[in-house]
Amino acid sequence: MLEYIWLIPFLPMVGAIINGLLNRRLSHAVVNTIACGSIFLSFLLSVGAFFALTRLEPAARFHEVNLFTWIAAGSTEITLGYLMDPLSAVMCLVVTGVGFLIHVYSVGYMHHDDGYARFFTYLNLFCFAMLTLVLGNSFLVLFVGWEGVGLCSYLLIGFWFSDMEKATAGMKAFVVNRIGDFGFLIAMFLIFQNFGTLNFREVMNAAPEVLIYGGFTVTAICVLLFVGATGKSAQIPLYVWLPDAMAGPTPVSALIHAATMVTAGVYMIGRCNIIFSMAPTAMATVATVGALTALFAGTIAVTQNDIKKVLAYSTVSQLGYMFISMGVGAYVAGIFHLMTHAFFKACLFLGSGSVIHGMHEEQDMRYMGNLRKYMPHTFITFLVATIAISGLPPLAGFFSKDEILWMAWSNGFKFQWALGFIAAGITAFYMFRLVFMTFYGKERINPEVHPHESPATMTVPLYILAGLSIVGGFVGIPAALGGLNHFHHWLAPVLDASSAHEAVKHAAMMVGDGGLAVTSALASGAEHAAAAGHAAAAGHHDLTEYVLMAASVGYAIFGIAVAFFLYNRRPEIPAKVADSAKGLYNLLYNKYYVDEIYGAVFVQGCVNLAVYLWKFWDVVVVDGFVNGLAKVVAMAGSVLARFQSGNVQAYAVSIMVGAVALIFLVAAF
Repeated sequence: MLEYIWLIPFLPMVGAIINGLLNRRLSHAVVNTIACGSIFLSFLLSVGAFFALTRLEPAARFHEVNLFTWIAAGSTEITLGYLMDPLSAVMCLVVTGVGFLIHVYSVGYMHHDDGYARFFTYLNLFCFAMLTLVLGNSFLVLFVGWEGVGLCSYLLIGFWFSDMEKATAGMKAFVVNRIGDFGFLIAMFLIFQNFGTLNFREVMNAAPEVLIYGGFTVTAICVLLFVGATGKSAQIPLYVWLPDAMAGPTPVSALIHAATMVTAGVYMIGRCNIIFSMAPTAMATVATVGALTALFAGTIAVTQNDIKKVLAYSTVSQLGYMFISMGVGAYVAGIFHLMTHAFFKACLFLGSGSVIHGMHEEQDMRYMGNLRKYMPHTFITFLVATIAISGLPPLAGFFSKDEILWMAWSNGFKFQWALGFIAAGITAFYMFRLVFMTFYGKERINPEVHPHESPATMTVPLYILAGLSIVGGFVGIPAALGGLNHFHHWLAPVLDASSAHEAVKHAAMMVGDGGLAVTSALASGAEHAAAAGHAAAAGHHDLTEYVLMAASVGYAIFGIAVAFFLYNRRPEIPAKVADSAKGLYNLLYNKYYVDEIYGAVFVQGCVNLAVYLWKFWDVVVVDGFVNGLAKVVAMAGSVLARFQSGNVQAYAVSIMVGAVALIFLVAAF
């Protein structure tokens, strides 16, 4: 089975080609079969590859398939190949599994759209690009998928391109991601310069020998890679494209936010964990940016009224948690939250799409209320996913989010823990604010709108995702709660903190005592994580972990209680609070005016620079030089033209005078 992993991305690509070329010639049923069938077959292949890996010893769970030589120049040879290991296996299951459910959901959601075949073409293409990204055996193959998901996000966000607002949102996503991609490209150049290869396993194995722990080169590589990650995974300062991505059809939002594009940056850092573990400054930057993003986006979500915008800022915030985890060296916890988040966030976005579908495209929660009466299936599944994202046990979000916070605390990142802890309560508040405004209270529905439940093609995927939101965390139950944390053991060959620590220790020793002296909280944190694992296996647990766990759950319950009181029992209070604190409310409602600041500084700045280059360099310098040269030539021509009178006698006299002058000159010299 492992020899055929290339079929996993290949099948969705074939589906995209068939639907893309034949397009309107195919019936909806045929389009469905091709699009959904191709991604389902990829899911089955992913399951088969997963079980094939389980039959191998942990150290042998790395299978690389090289398809052909892509680039050959001198001694340099880069192949196009795929790597199946525990990390890529998890990512393939998430992309194909959740992606398949989104495809099925789209059958009902997009049924009446004129661009039906084109939509499924883009969905298949998106999955192909993401699978190429997570299966690529080198930075270059990953970058092909990286750019592919960027292209597909542009196509899907701006799917309804006849609407200028939606087309602009697609362009915004494309441009902002190009900024991050520039950093990624420079990082690849540095990696190739230092290693002479872009193959993941070759780079990671050689890193402790080639790079100096905490040195400028490894720090520069990691920071530049993180710049790319901030673009794809929507972190400060490049997060601004993701909320506007709501302009696309709701299944697109679910695909981007849950299973594909936004997880790319987290996956990439996890894949490069050995290099990042050697750059403590870069790691601290990752953790800090993630923590700030988690809190920053959460505060914005508190005041949004568009149901999809609330979920969009929620995604930005949850991605912040994943980067906290990556930054503190808890790589497994970050991937664990990536997986559980895919389940409940896909359920939430598809649930919001079900609400919008049943409300005839209404997205403003102020014009909803008591929808549980009309949409019981949507309500139940949405509630389950909301409980999961709020971090309440025993649902999936509790295990993954709590592990991130605990690892941040125990590894010495107290500031990042504090920001993440505060954001956790805010998450519970704004998510249940959404639930109470949408599904509870008085009906505020426009009389012309008649709410209704969605068809089975939409509700069945919701139930499956809700079920995964309940049980998805059980694979990672920590030893402190009596679990074996199978998820950690599965990813240990790729992401084990103790392995990262050994690489860091070796790299530090390579530069002597000075290198050891700069071993920061990251290295000690990795060692602590390994020691904690051994202590847990022996049955010894830190009391602090239980205290922090209880505090996190209690804080989430408090946030839910506040939302219940304000938006179910006393819904008139939020308006009064907004009026009494209008400055703060407007600041949050207008998203800290970041878009306006970016527009004034960067967008308008670029426009002003372009105008200046046009008016001065183009008009004055370039055009002035060319036009001035033309005038000189014209003046010279006008002077010479005076001698061209057409009078033959005058020409004869001129010839005679010239001949006489030439004779005198020859005689004189």
